[in-house]
Amino acid sequence: MSLTKKSLTKKSLTKKSLIRKSPGEKSLLARASAADEPVAEAATSLSGDLVGDHGIGVGDGDGAVTGDRKLPLLALLALATAVFITSLTETLPAGLLPAMSADLRVGESATGQTVTVYAIGTALTTIPLTAATSAWRRKRLLLASMAGFAVANTVTALSGNYPLTMAARFGAGVAAGLAWALLAGYARRLAPAHLQGRAIAIAMAGIPVALSLGVPAGTFLGKAVDWRAAFLVMTALTLALLGWIAASVPDRPGQERGGRTPMAAALKVPGVSPVLFVTLVFVLAHTILYTFIATFLDAVGMGGSTGLVLLVFGAASLVSIWVVGAQINRRLRALTIAGTLLVAIAAAALAALSDSTAVVYAAVTLWGLGWGGIPTLLQTAVGDAGGEHADAAQAVLVTLWNVAMAGGGVVGGILLSLLGPGSFPWSVLLLLVPVLLVVLAARAHGFPARREGAA
Repeated sequence: MSLTKKSLTKKSLTKKSLIRKSPGEKSLLARASAADEPVAEAATSLSGDLVGDHGIGVGDGDGAVTGDRKLPLLALLALATAVFITSLTETLPAGLLPAMSADLRVGESATGQTVTVYAIGTALTTIPLTAATSAWRRKRLLLASMAGFAVANTVTALSGNYPLTMAARFGAGVAAGLAWALLAGYARRLAPAHLQGRAIAIAMAGIPVALSLGVPAGTFLGKAVDWRAAFLVMTALTLALLGWIAASVPDRPGQERGGRTPMAAALKVPGVSPVLFVTLVFVLAHTILYTFIATFLDAVGMGGSTGLVLLVFGAASLVSIWVVGAQINRRLRALTIAGTLLVAIAAAALAALSDSTAVVYAAVTLWGLGWGGIPTLLQTAVGDAGGEHADAAQAVLVTLWNVAMAGGGVVGGILLSLLGPGSFPWSVLLLLVPVLLVVLAARAHGFPARREGAA
């Protein structure tokens, strides 16, 4: 069954139907009645067969299928798996440092830089590569970035040479930059407008799964078999994902060559800068504590419980992802404020009451509940604020995110040397003060009380 321009009549358009164009273009249905635009004009945005295995819907201007009620769950789970691979590839060396160091014949501190060089690769290349590939079709770009992970993880697994390993990790960071700039926007475009926040939440669920389950599993595999096996398993998973994406993820077009957005233009859009500021400072605060959580726990006498603490954090993050996915369309602002306050309360508890094991676990639970949904909230907020400049705004967000991650390691190291591990939660609390103030101030743009098009 398919709809053609001839069979589309004004009567067939109901209030629940949604006609969207590609990002940056106006929603025809939302504005047609107000402007009295002819239905024939709306019909010209349709192309291709509008009914597929993802449900019945109305085209979005690029030949895509967008159901007015259902999410394309299989496709979104593929994107979540891509997020999982991206996150786990970055953090996997953290649990494998001793074995990697021995094989590469360098110290653990040098091997630890495999995580840093990954973040540097992402931060340096995201914006230029996003601009260079803006005209590429989204599915092609996603397949290319995932193929980059397969190559980089394979080289990492087989390398016995430190410089080659570092080059492979830098390449993985480049692939991650493309993936991060692409995935949230791709998830948005696979969903109807009133479910876009939920779609991003599903895709971003790969982050806490990677941190809470992927890293411990990779560490166990590295100790039980060999650290190289962990990276080869990542390659195998990526190859399987490539087939999944090819078979199940609908394609979307890139930007037309004349419609590319300079990054500077995105920064001038009201609401974008506040979201980017919150991203930079919030991620910096989180990374300072997360990167050195083992050191902090050791200082409070819980060094043998790091794995369990991270599991509790990851489980709470998954709950946060679920809550945010269910409520983001109507309560993005309230959820962002709540997330900030929960992490701040957790930091205060860790700073003042860390001598109690029960308080530490309770604080880590609050930390996970506050943090888990933040990636979804920030990427949704910057996409909403950016409007037609959303792709460019996402690229800047990804760059700042990785700058904050790299900066968190540096700042945390300085704090550790000068003030000791007890300074970590206090620094988080201090950094979250301007974050909360900016979120509260950005009521009109950035973190509005009500999202446009929310049900």
